[in-house]
Amino acid sequence: MAIPAPKQRKPNKSRFRLGLFSRSFLLLAGLMLVSLGAWLQVFFSMEEGPRATQMAQRVTTAVSITRSALVYAPRSVRPALLLDLATKESLRVQPREKTDVLEPLPNSNYWNHVAAEIKDRLGPETHIMWAVNQAPGVWVSFEINNDQYWLVFDREQLGLTAGAEWFGWGATALLLALIGAAVSVRFVNRPLAQLAKVAQQLARGETPSLLPEKGPAEIRDMNMAFNRMARDIRQTEADREIMLAGISHDLRTPLARMRLEIEMSNVTDETRQAIDEDLGQIDHSIGQLMEYARPAGAVPEQGIDVSSVLRDLYERERSHTESLGGALTASIEPNLYAKISAHDLKRIVSNLIENARRYGRTPADDRAHIELAARQQGNILAIEVKDHGTGIAPTDIQRLLRPFSRGESARTGVSGAGLGLAIVERLLGQVGGQLELISHPPGGLVARIEIPKVRVRNFQLDTDT
Repeated sequence: MAIPAPKQRKPNKSRFRLGLFSRSFLLLAGLMLVSLGAWLQVFFSMEEGPRATQMAQRVTTAVSITRSALVYAPRSVRPALLLDLATKESLRVQPREKTDVLEPLPNSNYWNHVAAEIKDRLGPETHIMWAVNQAPGVWVSFEINNDQYWLVFDREQLGLTAGAEWFGWGATALLLALIGAAVSVRFVNRPLAQLAKVAQQLARGETPSLLPEKGPAEIRDMNMAFNRMARDIRQTEADREIMLAGISHDLRTPLARMRLEIEMSNVTDETRQAIDEDLGQIDHSIGQLMEYARPAGAVPEQGIDVSSVLRDLYERERSHTESLGGALTASIEPNLYAKISAHDLKRIVSNLIENARRYGRTPADDRAHIELAARQQGNILAIEVKDHGTGIAPTDIQRLLRPFSRGESARTGVSGAGLGLAIVERLLGQVGGQLELISHPPGGLVARIEIPKVRVRNFQLDTDT
């Protein structure tokens, strides 16, 4: 019967994620931008009215003084007077013609307010223009003895504060605020960053650095509690190692003595074989318990040659499988690298092969036919151990990943502690890997593990993102 190919999973795409510092900084920056925008809007609204009144009063005063000066000045000095006004006061007086091409003021609240104030002071017949004959300026009309004139002001004298100037002040204020926000956020997040760093060290099985027990009361109490917890964990691990050594000695030594006594006893061969199998099963269960309690190895700084490790493991496991009457084949791509301890990788794959040997026997000949495959898929390395047994029900997959869980008797013709898959999942969690069981009853079971790969570049190993 043909075995369906396991469903290929798409590799997880790396996502750009912001850290706590970046998120806090962007939040504060956004709030400051909104606050600065609202403040500028309020300021401009409050400045517009008084500024318009002040400029209208200035225009009115300039028109009145200019009219009086021209009226009472002798004709002989008027040219000198007009030149003096133009050079010193930036006021130009020009005759007003009926043929003048006029351009009205911009339609804005500020200029409408200025025009209304000027007309209220000089009279409603006063004209205020933005340009005359395409000459820019603020043009205000007035009359002297039935003669019409324009008094021309520079726009910068009467307009609001220049936008470039406000932009410069606003940018300076915003820059100072962002620097203050960055300093504040860093001060708040620094203890959390230190805590995250030592927590990662603890998760990798390393001895974490001590956190400084100083600073604000909340941070000091948190660091003291974490340091105490780390010390307790290390002490617990040391006690566990001593306990494991005691279990290995106190249980396996009597088992060896029992085997020797059985060999020397006068029981039948069938009885001797049955007792020996029971003792072997007890020894195997003890080994699984110790394997489950043993901590994971440290994650190497650089990747290891996964292909080489798997080929060595394949040679060892093939001989053992053939000695039990089964068969083990392998398809391993070369140049596969990952950041994982070689010892842990062997523990993981050995447990999967042992599971296939014990529980994945083909019903036709009661032998284990196992296939080991390793290949690269995108940013991950996929390692699969496939058997040709009866498979398992999809509803049992999650249950089998829990410690001390075993399959039904249809698949488990032998007994065990039920820790093999739990050991695999725990070791994979140390390196960011995952385990997936893909069942195809009655075509067997595929145990698939995925671990992040690294690539070789310039004879150095870099994480492939």
